[in-house]
Amino acid sequence: MSNSIPLKVFLCHSSSDKPAVRKEYKFLVERGVDAWLDEEKLIPGQNWDYEIKKALDASDMIVIFLTKASVEKEGYVQREVKIALNEAMEKPDGTIFIIPAKLEECELPRSLSKYHAVDLFREGGREKLMQAIQLRADNLGKKESIKKLEDKPKKPKKEHSSSQKDSSNINISIGGNVSGSNIVVGNGNVVNNDDDE
Repeated sequence: MSNSIPLKVFLCHSSSDKPAVRKEYKFLVERGVDAWLDEEKLIPGQNWDYEIKKALDASDMIVIFLTKASVEKEGYVQREVKIALNEAMEKPDGTIFIIPAKLEECELPRSLSKYHAVDLFREGGREKLMQAIQLRADNLGKKESIKKLEDKPKKPKKEHSSSQKDSSNINISIGGNVSGSNIVVGNGNVVNNDDDE
């Protein structure tokens, strides 16, 4: 039985990749995903270290955004990856929980090498990411919370051109004496047929 609780997805990233990750955050939120991005979810005065650990622990899935710089960088992102890997160890085999998401061509860290990565910089990358998110949502009974990707945006309906307007809306002014005349209106044309008897 499905429920309307959104899928919680933690977005793990290096601070230098924030502009690109913001775009992915917006993309996911528009599709009904409860994405966790620090600058959107942290409230001033909160203990950010505690809140990040709490968010990681509560997540249904973790997307780890990678670039050449973030893979080589020491710091908090490496700690988040270790926490994510610990969380993954508690999941049944075959569970999609960690998704390495490359923002550019780069090597996967050895700790993530057993997970198939998605190349978000290639055409179709976002669609593949959404397939994995959809599968995880289905497995957790949250499938209705995810909005399907549309191949093409819907085009607005065309307005009728003036030649297609209903002829009943055309105003006609006729001067002079029209007694004994037949006036026929149709398709924008007026025929005046005088009968001289």
